[in-house]
Amino acid sequence: MNVHESEKLAAICEKMGYTLADKRENADLIVFNTCAIREGAEDRVFGNVGALKKLKKKKPSLIIAVCGCMTQKEATANYILKTFPFVDIVIGTFNLPNFEYYVNAVKKGRQLEILQEGDIDETVPYKRTSGDNAWVNIMQGCNNFCTYCIVPYVRGREKSRSEENILKEIRELVKLGTYKKITLLGQNVNSYGKDLKSVVSFAQLLRDICKIEGDFKLTFMTSHPKDLTDEVIDVVASEDKILKDIHLPAQSGNNRILKLMNRKYTREKYLDIIHKIRAKMPNARITSDFIVGFPTETETEFEDTMSLVREVKYDSIFAFMYSPREGTVAAQMDGQIPDSVKHERVNKLLNLEKEIQKQEGKK
Repeated sequence: MNVHESEKLAAICEKMGYTLADKRENADLIVFNTCAIREGAEDRVFGNVGALKKLKKKKPSLIIAVCGCMTQKEATANYILKTFPFVDIVIGTFNLPNFEYYVNAVKKGRQLEILQEGDIDETVPYKRTSGDNAWVNIMQGCNNFCTYCIVPYVRGREKSRSEENILKEIRELVKLGTYKKITLLGQNVNSYGKDLKSVVSFAQLLRDICKIEGDFKLTFMTSHPKDLTDEVIDVVASEDKILKDIHLPAQSGNNRILKLMNRKYTREKYLDIIHKIRAKMPNARITSDFIVGFPTETETEFEDTMSLVREVKYDSIFAFMYSPREGTVAAQMDGQIPDSVKHERVNKLLNLEKEIQKQEGKK
């Protein structure tokens, strides 16, 4: 999603006449498009923005903009403006389509901080940068409120694009002949359409996209296990254009931790979904995300995650140490796990993944 929104910013900059600078010292405009999922990402932004202080002093006409999820949090936006007064534009995700207006306003002597929700903009083009893959956003926001996650607070509630606009965009992409892979994007693609007046399910959207004539493959991310229906599994299994590649974040293999995370499914329910996928698509590529060291997680509960990975034998996993995000429920929980324990557990999990892939001959 971050890459795709950066493509939108790049298109706006090109429309204004900007071209890529070979190094930051030669830039007239420097834009940071941020992510707020983990604290480390925010720290890197602060470090990179701070490093521009001398350059801005040497070149006062330089315009510096900090955009995206991170700045959608009012406290963070205010911190940036206070700590880095040389930053000219601080705008949230929903304001990216108006970036040209904000740059022009700064040229007239204004510093801008804008925080608000909005609808998905259908008018801004993209400067696509991902080779023969084209990202297509089908929805934004999330209604799940997992206790560790900041996304619902910075992205807002779920809002789906109309199916008509999605199909139109994909038809235009396929017609170009450049893009052989279409990747549908959303914080929870399985919830697509629930907020539309004329309800269109995610399964129906997939079917309708597959009816588009042309040489392309279709995939999507990210799926939430609680919303992955049998109908979606059937469509993925039956449609030749859809890659048999499913990313299904588990986050934990222990039911108590899953409940604390507010994931709204159990280990047993998750495994039932995996078994359905494998029954319909024996050769499906299944990947997942895991968080280790969630507050109060015991060694025994972490071993439940290890045993889940052993049982499913994923093609690949992404493992993260739990990182408290200010403003989330989990950040206020008692029983925060020491970093040393989190490091040990994440290494164990990643080493297990390597062992399984070696045994299964997976790459």
